[in-house]
Amino acid sequence: MRIALALEYDGAEFCGWQSQASGCGVQDALEKALLQVATHPVRVHAAGRTDAGVHAKSQIVHFDTETVRPNTAWVRGVNALLPAALRVLWACEVSDEFHARFNAERRYYQYLLQVRESAPAIMAGKVGWYHRPLDLAAMREAAAMLLGEHDFSTFRAAECQAKSPVKHLQQADITQHGEFFLFEFSANAFLHHMIRNLVGSLIYVGNGEQPPDWMAKILEHRNRTHAAPTFSPDGLYLTGVHYDAKWGLPECQRKLIVFE
Repeated sequence: MRIALALEYDGAEFCGWQSQASGCGVQDALEKALLQVATHPVRVHAAGRTDAGVHAKSQIVHFDTETVRPNTAWVRGVNALLPAALRVLWACEVSDEFHARFNAERRYYQYLLQVRESAPAIMAGKVGWYHRPLDLAAMREAAAMLLGEHDFSTFRAAECQAKSPVKHLQQADITQHGEFFLFEFSANAFLHHMIRNLVGSLIYVGNGEQPPDWMAKILEHRNRTHAAPTFSPDGLYLTGVHYDAKWGLPECQRKLIVFE
C-alpha cells in the first residue's frame, strides 16, 4: 500500500530535505522513524527538495509499505520517534499511482523578510533580514514582470539538476506588514535556489539600486551573473502543494502567517 504524509519542519535543524551520508537530512530523520513503525526499511519521496535552512509548513511525501497500521500510528507513532524540529501533520492511504513529486501540479512558497536596522533576535533563523528601507511599489512592479512561463536561467543555481529552466510562475505577490515584507510565490515547479535568487533581486529593486524594469531585462538575459546574489534561506517556507482532487488528499496548503 502507499501512504501519503504532510510534514512540517524547521529547516535550520537539518542540512536540507535530501538524505545525506551523515544522516543530517529531513529524509534521514523521517525514514529512521518510519522504519521503527513499519518494521522494514522505507524510502520516502517528497514533492520538493528544500535546501538547508529552508522550512516547510506543508511538505507532502509518500512511501510504500506492506505493514498495516492505522493512520494514527503514522502520525502520533512516528512523531514520537522524530526530533522536535520535524512533525507529521496527517497521513492517509492513497492509490499506488499517486506520486508526491510527479503528480504535484503547483507548489507554494512564502518568504518572510524583516526590515529594520538591527538583525532579528527572537525570529533569528525564521525570517530573512535586510537593514535598509524598501520600496514596496517598486518591488511589486518588478515582480509582476516575472509572471507567466519563462526561461528562469537567470535565477538558477549552477548545481541545479532540473531538466529544463522553463517554469510557469503563477504568483509573485509582495505585501508589507509593519517591518515585515511577505513574498508569496507559486509555480508548477521551481529551480534550485530560484526563490532566494528572486528575493535577492527584488531587494535590489526595493533599495533603489536597480529600477523595476531591470527585472525583465535580466530575466531575458538568462545569465545567472546578471542577477543579485542568492539571499538567505532563513525566511523561506514551503507552504503547500496542489494536487488533483481525484487523489483524495487532506488539505495540502498551510500558509505561514496571516496578517490582520
